Parts: sequence; C-alpha cells; structure tokens
Amino acid sequence: MKEEYDLSTMESRKNPYAKALKKQVTIRVRPDVINYFKDMSEESGIPYQSLINLYLQDCVSEHRKLKMDWSA
Repeated sequence: MKEEYDLSTMESRKNPYAKALKKQVTIRVRPDVINYFKDMSEESGIPYQSLINLYLQDCVSEHRKLKMDWSA
C-alpha cells in the first residue's frame, strides 16, 4: 500500500446498493406519535426516524397484526 493517495484524481460514482437500502416515503403522522419517538430519540441517542424504522422492522419480522374494533 502507498503511504499517501491522491484522492483528487479519483472519479466518484454512486453506490449501486444505495437504493436497495431504504426507500423514501411520505406519510401523515399525528404530532403526538412524532413527539413520542422524538422523546425516545433523546433518551436513546438514536435519530427518531431510525427508531420508527426499527419499530416497523420489528413489526414485520414478528408478523404483528393491528387489533382494532371499528364497531361502535
């Protein structure tokens, strides 16, 4: 290995796997839900969007189903 590399001569290229990592979406979320995850974020030191993603990943891996009764 060289002791020094001249990075100014290198050409940059996009990560070919970047699109497979995460997909950007837009959803409407109630402010109390966002605040809940932001509070958890401050406690854990993990960005709140990452916490939401981790929670959703856990739901997928555990095959969690929402239990709601809409009848009044």
